[in-house]
Amino acid sequence: MTTGTFILIGILIVAIVVLYKTIYIVPQKHAFIVERLGKYSKTLEAGFHILLPFLDRIAYRHTLKEQAIDVPPQVCITQDNISVEVDGILYMQVFDAAKASYGIDHYDFASTQLAQTTMRSIIGKMELDKTFEERDKINGTIVRAVDEASDPWGVKVSRYEVKNIVPPQSIKDAMEKQMRAERQKRAEIAKSEGDRQANINRAEGVKQQSIQESEGERQKRINEAEGKAREIELIATATAESLKKIGNAIEQAGGKEAVNLRIAEQYVEEFGKLAQTTNTTIIPSNLSDIGGFVKSIQNLLDKKL
Repeated sequence: MTTGTFILIGILIVAIVVLYKTIYIVPQKHAFIVERLGKYSKTLEAGFHILLPFLDRIAYRHTLKEQAIDVPPQVCITQDNISVEVDGILYMQVFDAAKASYGIDHYDFASTQLAQTTMRSIIGKMELDKTFEERDKINGTIVRAVDEASDPWGVKVSRYEVKNIVPPQSIKDAMEKQMRAERQKRAEIAKSEGDRQANINRAEGVKQQSIQESEGERQKRINEAEGKAREIELIATATAESLKKIGNAIEQAGGKEAVNLRIAEQYVEEFGKLAQTTNTTIIPSNLSDIGGFVKSIQNLLDKKL
């Protein structure tokens, strides 16, 4: 190979290096920090960028996505002097790449340490039972503390979640016994409440049955009374109607003669029945004057009518 060829290859290599040092493509949701001669120059956002070769350099690369950072387990002492092991997860996001680069070294480590110290402080003010009941309060307190401290770092803390609260094995055993006793207590209470309600239901059923029976008996008597009253009313109406018809019939031609005949027939019939039912026969003194008897009844009817 000739000298010209070597020179050409060298120029080509230099051009490639210059292009490599000059052209940068920043991915979406990322930010690159550019330093010029060791001093902060600008922040490159997503897209195509050209830098000055040998003068500019990419000093820091940050992702702008929300990050989930695991907070390692740590031992905390509760207010009632019980050691518990607590861990969690911290969600944070870089909103200012320059502050995240120059505000602190390793903002993720600093945020994790701050979350741990805040956790120890909160747990130390609570009894063991409260640590299980008030996780939301713990999470909120840690988020406020870490977010306030990380604001100068260009980092936003969105939330914190406690993953596990692990007490010693002896405390676990005691808590399990307590829970079994509590469950047994609730079961006994539920059973007694069920028995009580069953007794109440049975008593209420007997009461309702008695009420229904008394109501039925009352309605039965009312119906019978109404039926008898209706019967008497109908009989009275029929009797009045029959008497009215008899009176009208008497006033007709031949009516009085028919009445006289009917009275004489009943007179004779009743004496016949009396003779059949007893050995003693009563004969009226005026038996020969039946016509006079009938006439006296007729006179009585005339006065009534």
